[in-house]
Amino acid sequence: MFSFKTLSVVLAVFAASVQAERHTVHFVNRCGHGTPQLIQNGRVLSTGGDYTSNGPLVAAIAYLQTGNCGFNGERCITVETTLQNPTTPGSGSSTDLSLIPPLAFSVTTGFGYYNGCNGAGASCNNQNCNTAFHKPDDNQVQVACQQNDVNLAITFC
Repeated sequence: MFSFKTLSVVLAVFAASVQAERHTVHFVNRCGHGTPQLIQNGRVLSTGGDYTSNGPLVAAIAYLQTGNCGFNGERCITVETTLQNPTTPGSGSSTDLSLIPPLAFSVTTGFGYYNGCNGAGASCNNQNCNTAFHKPDDNQVQVACQQNDVNLAITFC
Protein backbone atom coordinates (compact mmCIF):
# COMPACT_ATOMS: atom_id res chain seq x y z
CA MET A 1 0.00 0.00 0.00
CA PHE A 2 1.28 3.46 -0.88
CA SER A 3 1.56 5.96 1.89
CA PHE A 4 1.10 9.67 1.36
CA LYS A 5 4.86 10.11 1.94
CA THR A 6 5.72 7.52 -0.78
CA LEU A 7 3.28 9.16 -3.19
CA SER A 8 4.82 12.57 -2.49
CA VAL A 9 8.32 11.26 -3.25
CA VAL A 10 7.13 9.62 -6.49
CA LEU A 11 5.43 12.85 -7.59
CA ALA A 12 8.51 14.91 -6.73
CA VAL A 13 10.75 12.61 -8.80
CA PHE A 14 8.28 12.72 -11.70
CA ALA A 15 8.07 16.53 -11.54
CA ALA A 16 11.88 16.80 -11.49
CA SER A 17 12.17 14.54 -14.53
CA VAL A 18 9.59 16.59 -16.43
CA GLN A 19 11.59 19.74 -15.70
CA ALA A 20 14.98 18.24 -16.71
CA GLU A 21 17.21 20.36 -18.90
CA ARG A 22 17.37 19.29 -22.58
CA HIS A 23 19.06 20.68 -25.69
CA THR A 24 18.98 19.42 -29.28
CA VAL A 25 21.55 20.06 -32.01
CA HIS A 26 20.06 19.73 -35.49
CA PHE A 27 22.10 19.61 -38.73
CA VAL A 28 21.15 20.80 -42.21
CA ASN A 29 23.70 19.80 -44.88
CA ARG A 30 22.94 21.59 -48.16
CA CYS A 31 26.38 20.87 -49.64
CA GLY A 32 25.54 17.56 -51.29
CA HIS A 33 28.69 16.04 -49.78
CA GLY A 34 30.40 15.63 -46.42
CA THR A 35 29.28 14.33 -43.05
CA PRO A 36 28.34 16.60 -40.14
CA GLN A 37 30.28 15.85 -36.97
CA LEU A 38 29.43 16.75 -33.37
CA ILE A 39 32.35 16.10 -31.01
CA GLN A 40 32.67 16.55 -27.25
CA ASN A 41 35.73 15.59 -25.20
CA GLY A 42 37.12 13.33 -27.94
CA ARG A 43 33.81 11.51 -28.40
CA VAL A 44 31.62 11.57 -31.52
CA LEU A 45 28.07 12.46 -30.45
CA SER A 46 26.52 12.67 -33.94
CA THR A 47 27.38 12.14 -37.58
CA GLY A 48 24.45 14.12 -38.92
CA GLY A 49 21.41 13.00 -36.95
CA ASP A 50 19.81 15.14 -34.30
CA TYR A 51 21.59 14.91 -30.97
CA THR A 52 19.68 15.58 -27.75
CA SER A 53 21.53 16.24 -24.53
CA ASN A 54 19.71 15.42 -21.30
CA GLY A 55 21.43 18.15 -19.34
CA PRO A 56 23.98 20.78 -20.39
CA LEU A 57 26.06 20.24 -23.55
CA VAL A 58 29.38 21.85 -22.65
CA ALA A 59 32.33 22.59 -24.96
CA ALA A 60 31.14 20.72 -28.05
CA ILE A 61 32.38 21.37 -31.59
CA ALA A 62 30.70 20.73 -34.92
CA TYR A 63 31.97 20.82 -38.49
CA LEU A 64 31.35 19.26 -41.88
CA GLN A 65 33.81 16.42 -42.46
CA THR A 66 34.71 16.74 -46.13
CA GLY A 67 37.70 14.42 -45.94
CA ASN A 68 40.12 17.26 -45.19
CA CYS A 69 39.24 17.91 -41.54
CA GLY A 70 41.16 16.55 -38.60
CA PHE A 71 39.23 14.89 -35.77
CA ASN A 72 38.92 18.19 -33.87
CA GLY A 73 38.05 20.16 -37.01
CA GLU A 74 41.60 21.11 -37.97
CA ARG A 75 41.72 22.58 -41.52
CA CYS A 76 37.95 23.29 -41.37
CA ILE A 77 35.63 25.92 -39.90
CA THR A 78 34.02 24.85 -36.63
CA VAL A 79 30.98 25.74 -34.58
CA GLU A 80 31.85 25.81 -30.89
CA THR A 81 28.94 25.59 -28.48
CA THR A 82 27.90 25.30 -24.90
CA LEU A 83 24.17 24.85 -24.43
CA GLN A 84 23.07 25.22 -20.82
CA ASN A 85 20.26 26.75 -18.86
CA PRO A 86 21.36 29.97 -17.15
CA THR A 87 21.75 29.73 -13.39
CA THR A 88 22.93 33.33 -13.01
CA PRO A 89 22.78 36.28 -15.44
CA GLY A 90 25.16 35.65 -18.35
CA SER A 91 25.75 31.97 -17.56
CA GLY A 92 23.54 30.44 -20.27
CA SER A 93 24.35 29.19 -23.75
CA SER A 94 27.10 30.54 -25.99
CA THR A 95 27.96 29.56 -29.56
CA ASP A 96 30.47 30.83 -32.09
CA LEU A 97 32.25 30.08 -35.35
CA SER A 98 36.00 29.59 -35.27
CA LEU A 99 38.76 30.01 -37.83
CA ILE A 100 41.66 30.18 -35.36
CA PRO A 101 44.57 28.24 -36.92
CA PRO A 102 44.90 25.31 -37.41
CA LEU A 103 41.22 25.82 -38.34
CA ALA A 104 40.53 27.18 -41.83
CA PHE A 105 37.55 28.01 -44.01
CA SER A 106 36.13 24.91 -45.70
CA VAL A 107 32.39 25.42 -46.44
CA THR A 108 29.82 28.09 -45.66
CA THR A 109 28.73 27.39 -42.10
CA GLY A 110 26.05 28.96 -39.94
CA PHE A 111 24.07 28.38 -36.77
CA GLY A 112 20.94 29.69 -35.13
CA TYR A 113 19.17 29.09 -31.87
CA TYR A 114 15.58 27.86 -31.80
CA ASN A 115 13.08 27.13 -29.03
CA GLY A 116 14.42 30.34 -27.50
CA CYS A 117 16.53 33.25 -28.76
CA ASN A 118 15.01 32.64 -32.21
CA GLY A 119 16.89 34.61 -34.86
CA ALA A 120 20.13 34.78 -32.86
CA GLY A 121 23.02 33.18 -34.73
CA ALA A 122 25.80 33.78 -37.23
CA SER A 123 27.16 32.51 -40.53
CA CYS A 124 30.45 32.64 -42.39
CA ASN A 125 30.98 32.23 -46.14
CA ASN A 126 34.70 33.03 -46.54
CA GLN A 127 38.06 32.93 -44.73
CA ASN A 128 37.85 36.63 -43.85
CA CYS A 129 34.29 36.77 -42.48
CA ASN A 130 33.91 39.04 -39.46
CA THR A 131 31.49 36.67 -37.71
CA ALA A 132 34.12 34.08 -36.69
CA PHE A 133 37.01 33.94 -34.25
CA HIS A 134 40.29 34.55 -36.11
CA LYS A 135 42.29 35.02 -32.90
CA PRO A 136 41.51 33.99 -29.31
CA ASP A 137 40.33 37.45 -28.18
CA ASP A 138 37.64 37.96 -30.88
CA ASN A 139 35.01 37.59 -28.14
CA GLN A 140 32.53 39.90 -29.90
CA VAL A 141 31.58 37.05 -32.28
CA GLN A 142 30.12 34.89 -29.50
CA VAL A 143 26.33 34.62 -29.66
CA ALA A 144 24.74 34.16 -26.26
CA CYS A 145 21.30 32.89 -25.29
CA GLN A 146 19.92 33.21 -21.79
CA GLN A 147 16.82 31.03 -22.14
CA ASN A 148 16.17 27.54 -20.80
CA ASP A 149 16.26 24.46 -23.03
CA VAL A 150 17.41 26.31 -26.13
CA ASN A 151 18.26 24.23 -29.22
CA LEU A 152 20.77 24.83 -32.01
CA ALA A 153 20.48 24.35 -35.78
CA ILE A 154 23.75 24.16 -37.72
CA THR A 155 23.67 24.62 -41.49
CA PHE A 156 26.37 23.86 -44.04
CA CYS A 157 26.37 25.43 -47.54
